[in-house]
Amino acid sequence: MFTLAFDTTANGCSITLLKDNEVIGKYIEEMDFGQAEALILQIDKLLKQHNLTFAEIGLLGVCTGPGSFTGVRSSIAAARAFSLAHEKMAITGVSAFEAYVHSLDISELSHLNAVIIETKRDDFYFQLFNGKLEKIEDAAALPYEQIIDKLKGQTVTLIGNGVERFLDKPSGLVLHAIRMDKSANINDIAACALQKYKAKKLNYPKPLYLRPADVCVKS
Repeated sequence: MFTLAFDTTANGCSITLLKDNEVIGKYIEEMDFGQAEALILQIDKLLKQHNLTFAEIGLLGVCTGPGSFTGVRSSIAAARAFSLAHEKMAITGVSAFEAYVHSLDISELSHLNAVIIETKRDDFYFQLFNGKLEKIEDAAALPYEQIIDKLKGQTVTLIGNGVERFLDKPSGLVLHAIRMDKSANINDIAACALQKYKAKKLNYPKPLYLRPADVCVKS
């Protein structure tokens, strides 16, 4: 089975193509804008490179956020359009939290694993998982002090692009492992999608918004 996964929620456009569990093609480019325009073009190029049509894709995985409002909407709108055009194709959403924690090696896993994602504000996007990679609580945008309260007194692994700023000041936490990955890896998004497919736990992609969109009116 061929699996296609893509992500435009961060500062870039990432696409990966798998045959069964093997990556056979990939496109990753950092960009501050223009992800939506690049996405469709690069998917088309990737499929043509491997002599595939979209009808041959068995599973589509898309990152649902958190991230930029426009980036999240672009990914999910494209995924939904593809699924409408190809009704036999399975589709699922994968959050950046799920992709991050899925990337942890067995040696890095703790009984408590915290994903901390940068918001570029005073707070952080945050979600907790247990040692079996099961969600302990819903994702949320939380201030530093509230996250510390949830983690203190326990051995914890931290992962995410918000970890570096989170650890700018002494936390007093008992840390098992630290990962400061710049973004969720597109191959981990695909792997999570495959895992959901095999477990028959697909979830139709919905945007993961943890706060209202920033809107301003030009004067």
